[in-house]
Amino acid sequence: MNRALMLFVLSTTAVPASELSADEIMDRVAANQDKSLAERKNWTYRQTVLTRLNRTNGKLAREEDKEYVVVPTPKGFEKELVRFSGKYEHKGKHVEYDEPGYEYKEMDIDAELSDELADELMSDKSGRDGLSPGLFPLTSKEQKKYDFKLRGRERYRDHEVYRIEFTPKSEGDDAFWAGEALIDTAEFQPVLITSFQAKPLPIAVKMLLGTNVKHLGFKVQYKKVADGVWFPASCGGEFSLRALFFYGRKISIAMNNSGFQKTDVQSRVVGYEPIAAQTGSGPDR
Repeated sequence: MNRALMLFVLSTTAVPASELSADEIMDRVAANQDKSLAERKNWTYRQTVLTRLNRTNGKLAREEDKEYVVVPTPKGFEKELVRFSGKYEHKGKHVEYDEPGYEYKEMDIDAELSDELADELMSDKSGRDGLSPGLFPLTSKEQKKYDFKLRGRERYRDHEVYRIEFTPKSEGDDAFWAGEALIDTAEFQPVLITSFQAKPLPIAVKMLLGTNVKHLGFKVQYKKVADGVWFPASCGGEFSLRALFFYGRKISIAMNNSGFQKTDVQSRVVGYEPIAAQTGSGPDR
């Protein structure tokens, strides 16, 4: 039986939970993810992205806080920036600015890196929700690169979940995550995915992030917004990097999605106000 047919059978045939292996569970997840990715094109939502760059001594070097309205298109999505605030450290003081990518000196690596990280990690056009599909082995395409082991069944918040451990297959060099996935036992959708770097990073990633990247890891929490439709509700990651011989940073990035509204791909939902305008303050982090 080819994989596509197997995924269809698994997603439509009831199998007692006691008979499911880790691979069978993840096959169901893949089938549901493929469907969910298609359904996400009908949803508009609000997204906040907070990026922080700290110096090696722990002091803040730069911070950017962005809020977007995310609107689906026939081939992906568009993000409209509706709120922005930033600040950088200069001579012991924090200086605020209101323009993304603002550079206050001729060689401002922090400015370029802050902008690139938010775009590369949270605005990947190959995913309906902006998260790079390669970060987490959920879709049928990504699952082929990993081995899975069932580590148990437990209660997590309001969900009964399977705890699945994943590691990259020995062959190939395009899968470098390891971690665990908590999978809802009733709907076979991801609830929480935690990943960390298990293999050396590809050259392309090193070129983006720096010559020496350590402690790279991400965590994403999913939320059910409608029958069969689950979205990443929050995603966070942190790592340290050292580039050249003088530049070192500890970097953290956090994304939150909220305000989900179903809409028509051909229409445009308006009326969103920045979170600060609604509540009088920024998002609680």
